[in-house]
Amino acid sequence: MDKTYVTRSKDVQREWYVVDAAGQTLGRLAARVARILRGKHKPTYSPSVDTGDFVIVVNAEKIHVTGRKLDQKIYYRYSGYPGGLKEITLRNLLQRHPTRVIEHAVRGMLPKNRLGRQMFKKLKVYAGPDHPHAAQQPEQLELR
Repeated sequence: MDKTYVTRSKDVQREWYVVDAAGQTLGRLAARVARILRGKHKPTYSPSVDTGDFVIVVNAEKIHVTGRKLDQKIYYRYSGYPGGLKEITLRNLLQRHPTRVIEHAVRGMLPKNRLGRQMFKKLKVYAGPDHPHAAQQPEQLELR
């Protein structure tokens, strides 16, 4: 009789991947990165265990969006005080904080619980082509 395999957090082997965001479509890139962060690309995937890998996204400022999203997509944040609703367009957010665009898109594709917050910590996003994680020897990941 075959036994059921149950993934435990101490058995997870984590890899490091580098993704170049230059010319990539925002939503498609975020979906593929979220899949790797969750660990769905591994045969040992379990929805209740963080089996994902680390992902480094470089060139976040060169991300591509389709249609008229640069001016029509609006990000909101609320301070909790009356009159404290702030809004910023995608174009302005890319100019000021290009890393937040990818972080926001990926965070929305992860689970909304403590496991999702743990997965999100494995995402490293940088605006330019350089990153400080060379010691981890990350593999270049080609997203089709």
